[in-house]
Amino acid sequence: MRRNRALRFALMVPAVIAVGALIVWLVMVEWNGVVAPATGWHLLTFWQALGLLVLSKILFGGFRGPGWHWRSRRRMFERWEQMTPEEREKFREGMRSRCGHGHADATQHAQ
Repeated sequence: MRRNRALRFALMVPAVIAVGALIVWLVMVEWNGVVAPATGWHLLTFWQALGLLVLSKILFGGFRGPGWHWRSRRRMFERWEQMTPEEREKFREGMRSRCGHGHADATQHAQ
């Protein structure tokens, strides 16, 4: 069992590196084939393409992976469904106090 796990890990590391290098190479080829000729900008090296990919991931995508938002919303909805009405009200009160709405009853504040 332990040997299979070590073998799988030993095979996965080069595979992940190869897929990552392929993605970076594709970014470089697309940039050099489309963006550079269309705009007159410089061609990218492999390492510049890697930097561009990492920068765009940080700025636009984050590192949470695909679908993280929907999984967290679903998990939150499941927790909400399991709460009793008293727990839900306590949660609402806590959210109101955290969001700057210190009054438990908003209608009382409006009057």
